[in-house]
Amino acid sequence: MKKAPAVKRTSSSRPSGKTIKEYIGNVPKEARSAFENLRAVVKSAVPKEAEEVISYGIPALRMKKVIVWYAAFSDHTSLFPTAAIVVAFQGELKGYTTSKGTVQFPLDKRLPTALIKKMVKARVEQI
Repeated sequence: MKKAPAVKRTSSSRPSGKTIKEYIGNVPKEARSAFENLRAVVKSAVPKEAEEVISYGIPALRMKKVIVWYAAFSDHTSLFPTAAIVVAFQGELKGYTTSKGTVQFPLDKRLPTALIKKMVKARVEQI
């Protein structure tokens, strides 16, 4: 698994918000389209009763507990499907920066929607 480089995050590199609407409003312009795409893919892979919330300062989808988290940064979007899911899909994640529980998707690459759906559905099955 390729480790994400240690980067000091500032308020400008990761948006924040107390509500989903506020969070999206704070997503950097260059990342907004990619983030909206990631958000739509993730939402399409969870049961309809999943609720979108802010958890740890970023958007998440939860039922009884959080299924996955997702976020936008100035140069990538991230999916946080838990460490077990990242390990389970490590063979399919070659070419993406990963760390314990996180996958980064660069803004200049096409989002792997089918893979993201598989990971999210696997996480739903875990719960």
